[in-house]
Amino acid sequence: MSWSAQSSEEIKAILQESKNVAIVGISNKEDRASHQVAKWLQENSHFTLFFINPVIDEVLGQKTYASLADVPEEIDIVDVFRKAEDCPSVLEKAIAIGTKTIWLQLGISSDEVASKGTAAGIQVVMDRCIKVDYAALVK
Repeated sequence: MSWSAQSSEEIKAILQESKNVAIVGISNKEDRASHQVAKWLQENSHFTLFFINPVIDEVLGQKTYASLADVPEEIDIVDVFRKAEDCPSVLEKAIAIGTKTIWLQLGISSDEVASKGTAAGIQVVMDRCIKVDYAALVK
């Protein structure tokens, strides 16, 4: 089975059916996309957010977790703000926790994540912004 980009209807379904989102690579720097997207989702979406960054303790008034494995809830979407070369290791951790979707943010894609994620039965979304799609398709 090979990867193919989702239609807008498929993206909308993923967003509507998901509850818990882990943001991997969240930054406490307000000028970073991960911070801005997380803040917007916190204020405008139905998601419960979990922040993953091993070097900071708190972002946007919420605890951060060192790794996906530390999150005490099931995660529906693992939203990744990391370099493309870091994404395969994030995928391995996402598979280990049983996530349904791995979402590589705008500007990030990985053939390895696409093939291994699809083979593992995970929905793989690449090179899309979860904030933009949520605002356009769900709100």
